[in-house]
Amino acid sequence: MPDLLPPCSPRVFHNPRADQDRAYGPSERAILSRAAFEEARKEITAWPGYAPTPLRSLKGLARAAGIDRLWYKDESARFALGSFKALGGAYAVLRLLAREVSARAPGVPVTALDLVVGRYGTITRALTVTTATDGNHGRSVAWGAQVFGCGCVIYVPAKCSEGRQRAIEEYGARVVRVDGTYDDAVRRAAADAAANGWFVVSDTSYTGYMDVPRDVMQGYALMVEEAISQLPASERPTHVFVQGGVGALPAAVCGHLWETWGRQRPRFVSVEPHGADCLYRSAVAGRPTAAEGSLETVMAGLACGEPSLLAWAILERGADDFMTIDDSAAVATMRLLAEGAAGDRPLVAGESGVAGLAALLCAAGDPEARAALGLAPDARVLVFGTEGATDPAVYEDLVGRRPEAVSGA
Repeated sequence: MPDLLPPCSPRVFHNPRADQDRAYGPSERAILSRAAFEEARKEITAWPGYAPTPLRSLKGLARAAGIDRLWYKDESARFALGSFKALGGAYAVLRLLAREVSARAPGVPVTALDLVVGRYGTITRALTVTTATDGNHGRSVAWGAQVFGCGCVIYVPAKCSEGRQRAIEEYGARVVRVDGTYDDAVRRAAADAAANGWFVVSDTSYTGYMDVPRDVMQGYALMVEEAISQLPASERPTHVFVQGGVGALPAAVCGHLWETWGRQRPRFVSVEPHGADCLYRSAVAGRPTAAEGSLETVMAGLACGEPSLLAWAILERGADDFMTIDDSAAVATMRLLAEGAAGDRPLVAGESGVAGLAALLCAAGDPEARAALGLAPDARVLVFGTEGATDPAVYEDLVGRRPEAVSGA
């Protein structure tokens, strides 16, 4: 079924600094660790509405790609937000507020329930969190601010969709639209936070700002642990394809698998759009390097120009390959999932959430990329479908049908 594979002109760069034999060491554990993960897991799994998201076996697309297995971690129903981001931003808000309350009331233990019921409302209502977002992360931060009782201001780039802005505002946040890119919104949020005494809750790290992004990434690792527990007992993936952005997601996935499985970890591939490729450029340069140009891409959540320094510290040796793909491949993959191509169950997936799967399908149909990535017929691949239709209007425009019209949604 090679005709199912989306047309694409992938770029693949094998990372010369990757080392499968290198142990997950102290420098990596200072960023992400199973010890810190256990704290995040204990907290997030106790939240009302928590349930593991499904790991789906896409047997039809596996046959079309000429591989043995294809697993798709479906995040389209994560809490009420429809995105894996719910695990990161809201958790970081909770951690930040607990620290701030404890600083103002020394010796008092602060729990999530304390914050939810407003036990320290006189403190938290005087605090404001802020971040920049293309949609999903800001929605998670706004949700966390509403649940745990503080103010919230969210900055979005000029091309953020109206639907994603409204979704953020539904959680009581004030949204500020910035005339520029996501990275311009990051800088504006940081400047306004400094001027107003607000707290930045970002998934990207930069010089002088490292602690909160660790909490965000540690929350993401819960999705990875769920996938590990859901895999067949006798099977492990040989490859993992994960969409890039600033690097927080791929670093969380890579770091958690690296620490958990060590030398037996799968080959790790970071995926970005051609037009927003800061991780690919960083890999080629051997140091954190910004993408150039307008960052134009239909994969709005991946339209990031500057890599997170913490994320890069994991990926520079943990990621085996860096790959970029066409926008058309993402759209084609959304449609394949909605149609239930090759007999698979129809699935709703957003344009940024399908990037890893789109990259796999692109590589499977390109002999040079397939060989470069070692996609043999016995390959077993894990991808993360990190969002559903987070803006139904955008989804309908790209796929040609409303998300609720997709069978099985």
